[in-house]
Amino acid sequence: MKVINLSLVISAWALALVFNASAAKHPTGNAIFLHPDGVGMANWVAVRMLEHGPDGMTHWDKLETTGLYRGHQRDSLNTSSHAGATAHAYGIRVPTDSYGMFGKEPLKARSGFEGSILQEAKSKGLVTGIINSGHIAEPGTGVYAASSPSRGDTDSIAEQIILSDMDIIMSGGEIMLLPEGIIGKHGKEGERKDGQNLIEVAKSKGYTVIYTRDELLNLDSSTDKVLGVFAAEHTFNDEPEEVLKEQGLPNFNEGAPTIAEMTAKALEIVEYKGKQYCLIIEEEGTDNFANKNNANGALQALSYADQAIGVILEYLEKHKDTLLIMASDSEAGGPEVISPARDSEYYFPEGQPLPERVFNGAPLDGIEGTNTPPFVSKPDRFGETHTFGISWATFGDISGGVIARAHGFNAESLPKHVENIDIYRVMYHTLFGVWPE
Repeated sequence: MKVINLSLVISAWALALVFNASAAKHPTGNAIFLHPDGVGMANWVAVRMLEHGPDGMTHWDKLETTGLYRGHQRDSLNTSSHAGATAHAYGIRVPTDSYGMFGKEPLKARSGFEGSILQEAKSKGLVTGIINSGHIAEPGTGVYAASSPSRGDTDSIAEQIILSDMDIIMSGGEIMLLPEGIIGKHGKEGERKDGQNLIEVAKSKGYTVIYTRDELLNLDSSTDKVLGVFAAEHTFNDEPEEVLKEQGLPNFNEGAPTIAEMTAKALEIVEYKGKQYCLIIEEEGTDNFANKNNANGALQALSYADQAIGVILEYLEKHKDTLLIMASDSEAGGPEVISPARDSEYYFPEGQPLPERVFNGAPLDGIEGTNTPPFVSKPDRFGETHTFGISWATFGDISGGVIARAHGFNAESLPKHVENIDIYRVMYHTLFGVWPE
């Protein structure tokens, strides 16, 4: 009778399990999440018409894969910016008043890690960064490094971000880093109630602190850790067109870098480091201008976001191990393109002020706001330009037309029907080789 060595069988079985588990793990790479906040399909249509013509192509149009986005939360069919960001960062749907938490309760990520996907990446030795055209506590990037029962507790949120030890931190929000009584580089007094000077704290932790576009462009890519503080508050002035005109203010502050310029420098830094990385990038102006029904500002902000896509696409040509994933979480203001035909009685003649409202009473914006001439598209394939206005549904954030996109390494893992929590899943799959159920 043949004798079976049970210990050898068990050893072989164990080795097979190890082999199969290893074989099942997906190859890993870098992940870049670009979040143009408050942007739906209509925004992309408008910026395409304005800058490339109706038959042209934005950088966004060139991305490989597309998914239809579902952004509802635990208690609402809509979402808030901080709940949407939390779903992206943790892979969990949450109540709409959640900033890196489940309402006011601590939150574990879908993987079981006690923190966001970026904090988990940091704990595993990856290079990490958060970049925002808004202030430092804006949730689109902030919830990846901080948690709070209140979105308004910017003292605590900003402190957590500075202490998070992320390799790259770029944003506005100097007043949130300085104590009361201290005037910052951007000319405004700090607002911190606890007396802390977080810029000095950052310097003590090894951060190189920069304040302007020129300082960013001249920054050596070998810099170990960088804190960009590019505005007292946001790098833009999120007010209606009429208010900005009255106050003599531009949409975006002179001297502040665009999101594309911040992205380009961040990619130089991570390339120099030569390690696996994860970057979270947000253009906040797309949301804030739209919430003020400022079409001119919203389209300029989206143009900057599209420039950032172009920077990343050029980088991806040389770095095949990197994923770009993109999504908003809602549509700010619900903008739509209105362009009556030339032979219509409602046609918008170039150079002539638009009516204050469209046929159903919705507010209508021209190139400089209410009762101003229409936007004019770049030529179509026949060489014709077209006039259009932007109508608004509301001031708030609504749902319906958000599109998720992906490009490069692992882009095919983006589902055709994308839940907000799938943004986390695709990034996790890319960074760690496992799809979290």
